[in-house]
Amino acid sequence: MARHGLSRMMTVDGIRLAGVTVGGLESAVRVPDWRLCFDMGRGDMETVKVGRVLFTHAHLDHMAGAPWHCATRDLMGMAPPSYWVPAPLLGRFQAMMEAWRALSGSALPHEVHGVEPGDWVPLDGRGLRGARVFRTFHRAPSVGYALVERRTRLRPELVGLPGSALGARRLAGEEITESVEEVRLAYTGDTGPEVLEEPCVQRARVLLLELTFLDGRVSVEKAEERGHIHLEHLLGRGEYLLNPHVVAIHLSARYDRDEAERILDARLPSALRARLRLFR
Repeated sequence: MARHGLSRMMTVDGIRLAGVTVGGLESAVRVPDWRLCFDMGRGDMETVKVGRVLFTHAHLDHMAGAPWHCATRDLMGMAPPSYWVPAPLLGRFQAMMEAWRALSGSALPHEVHGVEPGDWVPLDGRGLRGARVFRTFHRAPSVGYALVERRTRLRPELVGLPGSALGARRLAGEEITESVEEVRLAYTGDTGPEVLEEPCVQRARVLLLELTFLDGRVSVEKAEERGHIHLEHLLGRGEYLLNPHVVAIHLSARYDRDEAERILDARLPSALRARLRLFR
């Protein structure tokens, strides 16, 4: 069984990532440049510094660290954290925190918001950065999050026109620009392979994709029953995985890093293997 609990750090397409994600044991992935964390299965002092946590679902290896995170920030005099959870879990999350207030005698100040696919989570004061919520396919209520940058560009049909022509159109009241959303990163959390058909997932420059099982030690059928992705699913859906960068997360503790790398080297098509890295 692979060692777990050791924080991993990497930079992908200019985005720094740090944390731990091991299937069934713990997941907490920080994105320091965006000042947020995906999930909080168990915290450390670096995650305490992050005041925004976007939860994908409520399995303990993804959410059990929430009360500790909240209490530790309060102890250290930090601002109350903000949490986002799938909307069906909102009441139960609040009840969990109330139970911990009663058990610990602590105030546990925080904000919590329920989200559904399609929702926008603002991450700056100008609306230029945010997280777009998308569907995932797990055995418990779940969502994924896409980190999006909004920018303004010239409408495609006007590209190449001289400045005088553009100015004339603008003076005539014509809108010559349009707002576009660039998906910088998508984080799936736990999900079945159907997530590969989600537009936010397909458009992401960096895709943090669950890949829990790699070989026959767990069958494809068992992976599907548990709501996880098996390597066989990727081999059958290569046409969807066109992202420039794919980071495999949530790998089962059955595999150590060297073994996992050997399996991926042997089985993945070379074009996909060149774009896929392990977060382990």
